[in-house]
Amino acid sequence: MSYIIFKIMKKNIKVLQVIPKLGYGGAETGCYDLAHFLPENGWKSYIITSGGELLNFVDRKKVKIFRLPVHSKNLITMIFNTIIIFLIIIFYGIDIVHARSRAPAWSCLFASKIAGRRFVTTFHGTYNFKNKFKKFYNSVMVRSQLVIAGSNFIFSHINDNYGEFFQTNKRKLLVIFRGININYFDAKKISSIKVEKFLKDKKIDRNKFIILLPGRLTAWKGQKLFIEAIKIIGEKEITDSFEGIVLGSEQGRNIYKKKLMRLVEQYRLNRKIKFIDHCEEMPVAYRIANLVCSCSIEPEAFGRVSVEAQSMQVPIIASDIGGSKETIIKDKSGLFFKSGNANDLAEKIIIIMQMDHNSLKSMGYEGRKNIQKKFDVDKMCQTTFTEYKKLINLS
Repeated sequence: MSYIIFKIMKKNIKVLQVIPKLGYGGAETGCYDLAHFLPENGWKSYIITSGGELLNFVDRKKVKIFRLPVHSKNLITMIFNTIIIFLIIIFYGIDIVHARSRAPAWSCLFASKIAGRRFVTTFHGTYNFKNKFKKFYNSVMVRSQLVIAGSNFIFSHINDNYGEFFQTNKRKLLVIFRGININYFDAKKISSIKVEKFLKDKKIDRNKFIILLPGRLTAWKGQKLFIEAIKIIGEKEITDSFEGIVLGSEQGRNIYKKKLMRLVEQYRLNRKIKFIDHCEEMPVAYRIANLVCSCSIEPEAFGRVSVEAQSMQVPIIASDIGGSKETIIKDKSGLFFKSGNANDLAEKIIIIMQMDHNSLKSMGYEGRKNIQKKFDVDKMCQTTFTEYKKLINLS
């Protein structure tokens, strides 16, 4: 009993987050933001990861980093990770272990159980399964005391497919919407110098109506659908004064990128569609866009592009599936198109293109207001922090 009281009263509660790679994705930025929020509120913060671009921006005075191959699904490596994570938990006196992906979650599950620490997971995707083995592998994400879903869509997916884990066990499942840094994604804070440099470096004509499709180059993100929609718009001969920009890294999928580029050539859209591999400051890319599209043909767990675009006061068009349906106010901050339907996407793009300046500005304003109210990163961190405290009180 005295140990429990000590844990509750202890000032510097220690939280260890474990994520395969600290890149620029939604799960990674959420981990990064929470890691810096905790020390600002009197707790100590630790991250285990295999690497990633965001490591360059971590404040090492606030967050301690451990490098481990937690991205690996190799059984021997996972066992090795379990041992090292257990030793870190014991040596640094970790109170809460928070896993953000399946492979490291298995190591965290065993390490935290042996050490007698609280275990938290965040379900960042739908994690499709085709057999019992894959479902068992995925189930590690619901074997924690606290299971966090990043959207109502993910909450429903967990209930529908893993509901049995919550029937007889003292586990908690709740939604904590992912958030973004609205101070970073703020159109008013982007200097005209940065905008002009980006336009010049990427050879973008700002006098044209710019349609931006951000996201890594992978088939389910819908780049092919986007290209087909641009072709349809061009055939209607409504206007020549527009350009589609596909912004995203191929991440080793060079064959897929070549297929997309061949498709652009086949449709004779070389002057209508531009590929950009990377943008160091995404707010700058959003700032030059008149419209942002999210064309995923599979459900987004959250829909980070939709949230970022709205925060930047840019109208958004998204497929009518997954988490984006929860982040966009239909007909006020953006539009939806029928998932997988290039004709419907083209029609929605034309609707936005034909809007007057005041209507577009109003849509952008509603988007910014929506994100400030529901999807600010501080709100996400504060809610997670509150749930952590509840978890410690239950120890």
